[in-house]
Amino acid sequence: MKTQKQVIISIGREFGSAGHEIAERIAKRYGLSLYDHNLLREVADSHNVNPEELEIFDEMKHNKFLYRTVKGMSSSPADNVAMMQFNFLREKAEKGESFVVVGRCSETILKDYEGLISIFIIGDMDQKIARVARLYGKSDKEAERFIKEKDRKRKKYHDSHCKTKWSEPHVYDLSLNSSTLGVEGSVEFLSSYIDKRISKMK
Repeated sequence: MKTQKQVIISIGREFGSAGHEIAERIAKRYGLSLYDHNLLREVADSHNVNPEELEIFDEMKHNKFLYRTVKGMSSSPADNVAMMQFNFLREKAEKGESFVVVGRCSETILKDYEGLISIFIIGDMDQKIARVARLYGKSDKEAERFIKEKDRKRKKYHDSHCKTKWSEPHVYDLSLNSSTLGVEGSVEFLSSYIDKRISKMK
């Protein structure tokens, strides 16, 4: 299902909540480009930079004590990479393009666009542990530690670049526990919500 209106779907997620899989399915359903880990390669290509150089600093928190020049930009490398991604998304939005983006503070940096629909996916810890253990070949204890560490890093990254707080419900249009409906049910529920939001857009 494609729409002529600009639709930007921002999906934040807890690690292990299946938020990324949900984002993939939403993008496919609406025929939209998906920006997630591939965003770095897009940014690297547009700046003629080696993607591996940027990956080192992807989704790192702002560090005012660490500075290095990247392609003539004199802020910290983590800030350079973040700003490259933010600017890339803003440019796409400014051109009127529709897309789905996972993370990258997108619910905040694109908040002025009428077509933005911001969603945050959470999940019950036991189900997140089971999912991560299965996907990454970890024990339950290892999976739980991995989840907490990933979410800690995501929160630090988000909160160091935004005035809002990562995962707090009032920051997003909608927060959803994917454990309640499962992946497919969550996609169906979100699609219904997105359709209603699109119908109200000018």
